Amino acid sequence: MRRRDFLVGLAATGAAAAASAGKSPADRGIVDVHAHFMPPELKAAGAIGVMGDWTLGRHLDAMNEAGVARSILSITTPGVLLSGPAGWKLTRTCNEYAASLASQERRKLGFFIYTRVDDIDKALAEIAYGFDSLNACGVGLFTSYESQWLGDPRFDPLFEELNRRSAIVQVHPTSGPCCRGLIPNVADTVIEFETDTTRAIASYVYRGAAARYPRVKMIWSHSGGTMPSLIERFDFADKSPEAHTSSPNGFRATAAKFYYDVAQASNPAATSALRRVVPVDHIVFGTDFPFRTPLEHVRQLEAGGIFSDRELRGIYRGNVQAGLTALLNQG
Repeated sequence: MRRRDFLVGLAATGAAAAASAGKSPADRGIVDVHAHFMPPELKAAGAIGVMGDWTLGRHLDAMNEAGVARSILSITTPGVLLSGPAGWKLTRTCNEYAASLASQERRKLGFFIYTRVDDIDKALAEIAYGFDSLNACGVGLFTSYESQWLGDPRFDPLFEELNRRSAIVQVHPTSGPCCRGLIPNVADTVIEFETDTTRAIASYVYRGAAARYPRVKMIWSHSGGTMPSLIERFDFADKSPEAHTSSPNGFRATAAKFYYDVAQASNPAATSALRRVVPVDHIVFGTDFPFRTPLEHVRQLEAGGIFSDRELRGIYRGNVQAGLTALLNQG
């Protein structure tokens, strides 16, 4: 690195740190669109590890420490593993627990409806119940379900209803049966989750779902996974007649209409790549709590030098206020 570049980078880091030091956490008013919770019944069904230690008190403490004013809760991968009626009963229990937390902490918490997709009619009923009776902010889906990504026609009935409601959809990565445990001693969360996010975005664009359901507001996790680094390949793929038919505006223009959170991808490498592909006003704050903390993300964003103070205010809250207002719904 040249000396001048080093000094510029050092100055940017120092300025961000000084700006951060001059404000109290409460001044940030952050909205965290990617945070997880653990219903007691789901924990009893076998949750282990970090999620097994989740508590509401720890969650609220972490929010206050970093200046997160509102956190939108979601069920993380793998969701409810029970099958049949027992699985659907537990799904309903999880959503009602989320609604109870949001009611208890009306200003601080909202939630995304969790649903299974093995029965689309039941999934539609759960979505309707979540919106109409529980005052949910949106719907949480996974990138794929047993080798079917979100652009698959199987999910058209879901997206037709979500499009009718102009709903927000938060998409959380998972790993498909093709690619689980490929590299010994490297968890799927390290590589495969980000790759599956890219597969889901490509599926949603190139199978025409984005064009068919323009009112659905998609939030993709982790700064878009590996998608930004593959944008040149998508640009080249757009030259094919098939791609033009399914996505007449091209991949890049379509991807720029989606939203992206920075959970576990708030570092300068990830965020600088993302901002070169999508507008900054479509980047929002996320943490993946309790796997990572809000404070870690705030510190990394403010020290990274990628975003101006004005842009950071947008990422923290302004972009939600402008385009994802349902996340601020307090029921």
